[in-house]
Amino acid sequence: MPIDIHRLDANHNPSERSDMQTSPILVIGATGKTGRRIVQTLQRHNYPVREGARHTPIRFDWDDRSTWDAALRGVHSAYVSYSPDLAFPGAPEKIEALTLAAKHAGVQHLVLLSGRNETHAQHCEAIVRASGLQYTLVRASWFAQNFSEGYLLGAVLDGVIALPAGQVAEPFVDVDDIADVAVAALTDERHRGHLYELTGPRLLTFAQAAAEISAAAGRPVQYVALEAEDFRATVTPVFGPDMANMFTDLCIEVFDGRNACLAHGVREALGRAPRDFADFCKATAESGRWQSAPVLA
Repeated sequence: MPIDIHRLDANHNPSERSDMQTSPILVIGATGKTGRRIVQTLQRHNYPVREGARHTPIRFDWDDRSTWDAALRGVHSAYVSYSPDLAFPGAPEKIEALTLAAKHAGVQHLVLLSGRNETHAQHCEAIVRASGLQYTLVRASWFAQNFSEGYLLGAVLDGVIALPAGQVAEPFVDVDDIADVAVAALTDERHRGHLYELTGPRLLTFAQAAAEISAAAGRPVQYVALEAEDFRATVTPVFGPDMANMFTDLCIEVFDGRNACLAHGVREALGRAPRDFADFCKATAESGRWQSAPVLA
């Protein structure tokens, strides 16, 4: 069932709808995987959107708080995607500072993108819950699009996906589903106060995911299970030691089996089933991205 973001009923507050149509919706992380999809959908439905990122006309930079006030000014609702990840140290302090700045600016509602069973992410969720702002929490599993729009695109093109995930199963979620849930939350006040835990409809090991990617792309792709320290050594030249340590520690945390279960947030929020990993593979293969594509940030 597609989103009907214009649907109103007796439970809706007409003044809230008016505010949503006249006040800009801020999308923090507007150039990222989820953010750019949210911006595009909101614009298609004629909602006023303010894009917040380091290189947008009104800048938002997590590391430069002098950019926050202008980005938040006059905003009714905001989507918050923290870069690089809420699981990284320092994220809770910045999320708390953002909630204070948002309250001062008169923002009423935050939609926070969070991660499943990540300690720092759950701390950030608690900060938003206690902020006094209205909120919706969107807790997502591993993105399917990490294989097509992130650092793992290069791995797919090279034919080897090497991660310290062992044989753990993951319910890969399609980023389009995350964006759809976020848009619904930003434009329909009935989603306020909810936590939606988003997964795909199937559990797949990374070896099984690699096999599905290989079949769809028509090129050999295999998964290699690395030990954590071998992974750390591999990614340190790519990301630098600090980022490599944080990324490795996050993998150790979330690939221990804690997320090897399905959740039903997509259906709860949108009334439809989540997109399947096979559909993601088919669409990506048809786009040509797995043939000769640059690695996107």
